[in-house]
Amino acid sequence: MPTPAFAPKPDQHLAQAIRRCLGLSLSGALLTMPLAALAQENAASASETDTVVVVGTALKVDTPLAETPRPVSVVTREELDDRNVQSLDESLRYRSGVLSGHYGADNNTDWFQVRGFDQATYQDGLRIYREGFYQWLPEPYGLERVEIFKGPASILYGEAPSGGLINAVSKRPTAEPQGEIEMQVGSRDHRQLAFDTSGPATDSGDVRYRVVGLYKERDGDLNDTENERLYFAPSLEWDISDNTQLTVLASFQKDDGIPVNPFKLAYGTVEGTPFGEVDPQKNYSEPGYDRDERTQTSVGYQLRHALNNTWSFEHDFRYSNLDLDLRSTYILSQASATEGYRGHLQRSGEIDSYTVDNRFVGKWFTNRTENTLLIGVDYQDLALEGKEADVGPTFDSNGNVTAPGPFAPINLFDPQYGDYTPLTANQRFHRDIDKDQLGIYLQEQLRVDDRWVLLGGVRHDRADVRNESEALNVTVNETQTATSWSGGLMYLGDNGLNPYLSYTESFQPVAQTSASGAIFEEIKGEQWELGVKYAPSNWDGYVTAALFDIEESNSFATTPAGYQAQEGERTSTGFELEGVGYVTDALKLTAAYTYTDARDEDDNRATLIPRHMASAWLDYDFEGTALHGLKVGAGVRHVRETVDGTITVPDYTVGDAMASYDFDRNWTAQVNVTNITDEEYVASCDYWCYYGESRSVIGSLSYRW
Repeated sequence: MPTPAFAPKPDQHLAQAIRRCLGLSLSGALLTMPLAALAQENAASASETDTVVVVGTALKVDTPLAETPRPVSVVTREELDDRNVQSLDESLRYRSGVLSGHYGADNNTDWFQVRGFDQATYQDGLRIYREGFYQWLPEPYGLERVEIFKGPASILYGEAPSGGLINAVSKRPTAEPQGEIEMQVGSRDHRQLAFDTSGPATDSGDVRYRVVGLYKERDGDLNDTENERLYFAPSLEWDISDNTQLTVLASFQKDDGIPVNPFKLAYGTVEGTPFGEVDPQKNYSEPGYDRDERTQTSVGYQLRHALNNTWSFEHDFRYSNLDLDLRSTYILSQASATEGYRGHLQRSGEIDSYTVDNRFVGKWFTNRTENTLLIGVDYQDLALEGKEADVGPTFDSNGNVTAPGPFAPINLFDPQYGDYTPLTANQRFHRDIDKDQLGIYLQEQLRVDDRWVLLGGVRHDRADVRNESEALNVTVNETQTATSWSGGLMYLGDNGLNPYLSYTESFQPVAQTSASGAIFEEIKGEQWELGVKYAPSNWDGYVTAALFDIEESNSFATTPAGYQAQEGERTSTGFELEGVGYVTDALKLTAAYTYTDARDEDDNRATLIPRHMASAWLDYDFEGTALHGLKVGAGVRHVRETVDGTITVPDYTVGDAMASYDFDRNWTAQVNVTNITDEEYVASCDYWCYYGESRSVIGSLSYRW
């Protein structure tokens, strides 16, 4: 959450709190400014220079990253630009604990595994609903930063998987006029035109605006796949008074394309065949029939009001609508030495969702303590209504195929298209999902003698879930409740070394049903973590290290038939090391290492999850030299082997690089290359196997003012 740009003039205790919270030095003149202007100035400064980022995801109150007894990481706008991030799951490639790209270069879903588990996606602190194939996709160009909370996080957000949550923070209006026009071209026929303009809308600056827009088209990483995107996001910020601020955020995004289905069989990828390996770019769908058309629209606001020097009220609301028309054909199983059976699915419908979060934040001080009390109530309402179909081969009681289904088997090594029977209207069945969740939460953060941070919280959730399936002739109504606890303890050292211990829980109501029509049970998780954060005041950077242990009940797993089922308890223990900072004034290093031992109920290694991951990215800025204006960067990502039952997926190493040149104050040219050696590798296997993304080259030219 952004720093509230409102409040009465601070007293001495509040001024001290501001210094600590913002992590910036404030002059005596600044301390006499209204907080509305102060926050804008600090936000602009922080976005440009600070590596130790002020974040609010973890606590819903702004706290320096190094003073949070929780595992939180942030990717800034500068890093998103430097690496020219094209999808949300690309943003966290150089952070510890996060696995992405394991399902290849999908063009209609963001895929993450965090500490061995699924995660929830939020935007601007409010839940983004993703049910099945109804996937809301945040556009990276419209984001100011990406925050990740690792591990169970229900204490403040209610519904959350055990892996944690990712919060995409939208670009906001700025006090100073600024703008950008950017053009991009690249491999896979990548073409993009984007603009971003912002500034005051009134002479006094009490009303500010921002408009972000983008048009992009690009072929998928499989043959005969593509996507075209139109994105538009206006926002308005109004300082109603010194004590009250309203921010309105809206977005419209339309995607039209042919979906990438990166599913491959183990046969021909990690297992040998008499005919060699299958080509990573082979497409087993029906490009002339399949389609993926989605339109996502949202409008919401954030209201901040300071009641007095102690208490403030914060209110967030968003309405969103996702309309989807999806036809998708995929490989299912091996049919012969050269052919594979195929399945086909269709989803046509929409999701309407409302999310509201109300909270009171109280801050008060004594000679030895600083107290921050958070009291909140939030409500989430989801309604999905649509038609769906799932067709494929017919099996007998022994599991043998008796009929291939409406989509004929396809040659694995030389696919030919057109041998299928289109689905009729009576083959699509009605699906209706309704879910509403009410949560009440309380959190107290106590700071003692500027040495100790104590954090404790409790939350109670009630979720009503209704799932009606016409295909299965089943309607399920359930109420799922949970009480989640959280606690943390941190010691703040003079040298910037801050050890901590934390405990968190998660609760995830599930609105989907199993293949038999029974509703899935809610998923619960709990985590213990012991760590240390190092951020000395004389260094622009941080290093964190953490040991974690997570247990989850009612975990999901992919069955041999390719369906999701709940298969009891799952555990994940591990170690993470992460650092972001300047080695010299010109050289910046981002590095991460993760060890994860994830196991299922039978103590077998969990699929998808590597035991070891490591990454490093270096940026060098030639400012002040003969090559002034030039900036270069390079990174390497290494993922060790993973397993899927008896299948072992080999490890892989991928390199990335960038170079940019500022011709003057306004013009910048940049080139980005991912998978620079065009490494061909299998990223993972989970019943199906998935090749990693091939090499991508994108050139950019931008004009800024």
